[in-house]
Amino acid sequence: MSIEIIGPEAEAHLSWDGLTTALTQGHKLPRAEVADIFLYRGKDTVLSRAAWIDGLGQLVKTATIFPGNGAAGKPTVNGAVTLYSDRDGTLEALVDFHLVTKWKTAGDSLLAAKRLARRDSREILLVGAGNVARSMIEAYGSHFPDARFTVWNRSADKARAMEGPQVRATEDLEAAVRAADIICTATMSQEPVVKGEWLKPGTHLDLIGAYRPDMREVDDEALRRATVFVDSRKTTIGHIGEIQDPLDRGILTEADIRADYYDLASGLYARRSDEEITLAKNGGGAHLDLMTASYIAAMWRQR
Repeated sequence: MSIEIIGPEAEAHLSWDGLTTALTQGHKLPRAEVADIFLYRGKDTVLSRAAWIDGLGQLVKTATIFPGNGAAGKPTVNGAVTLYSDRDGTLEALVDFHLVTKWKTAGDSLLAAKRLARRDSREILLVGAGNVARSMIEAYGSHFPDARFTVWNRSADKARAMEGPQVRATEDLEAAVRAADIICTATMSQEPVVKGEWLKPGTHLDLIGAYRPDMREVDDEALRRATVFVDSRKTTIGHIGEIQDPLDRGILTEADIRADYYDLASGLYARRSDEEITLAKNGGGAHLDLMTASYIAAMWRQR
């Protein structure tokens, strides 16, 4: 059997609604086995993630994250994705790393927003002006067609570069947070940038950055005020600073994490009132890469 090479051209055959449906269906299968390996050199990271879902297949995704690459005009994140057959473990496909990462990351957050954000959400704040923020404009826009986006970034020129018909830049983060219905953080910050005291009732927080134990994007007050959700307890607890740091200091307990995506079918992963502040931590585990890569491969084969 030949090994498929699935490149960026597959994107033309994908939809955000199709992906979130695939993620929902994937969580109805037996619980994924996942394992992560993290290696560090200063601010540089090598992250290798593996997942196996009985009935879907196996995946290994290795990413290198070099924050200094941006200054040299190179991608900050690089890597490779290998997809294996559930039937016999043979290599089925090499799927474009950046394609899988873009759709997995944004699809993960979009699924959370579909369940947790108020249906009338319109004002969306993007904290960070990188590739993830651009992907979130596409993803959120597919579900909230009347959305208006505000972008804040430490380097204001990068935020201004994103401006367009539905996107404006701001340098006043506090005012933007206070006005937002949805706040999406996609930074590499080691210190909180969004303060809980700024949040209005009914806000949905979508936390994408803070993938290392030494990273935080929101402060303790945000966690105290919000109902906390994660995409996976297994890949966030003990691994990600946004969750583990407040757990270590007693600000948060594991019981305070209301649900993850394996609770979708039970109805626990849901907003309870229009006044509730919801917070979803996007940990992006390898099982989500597997679901996403499998969806991409299926759409490519059906083209």
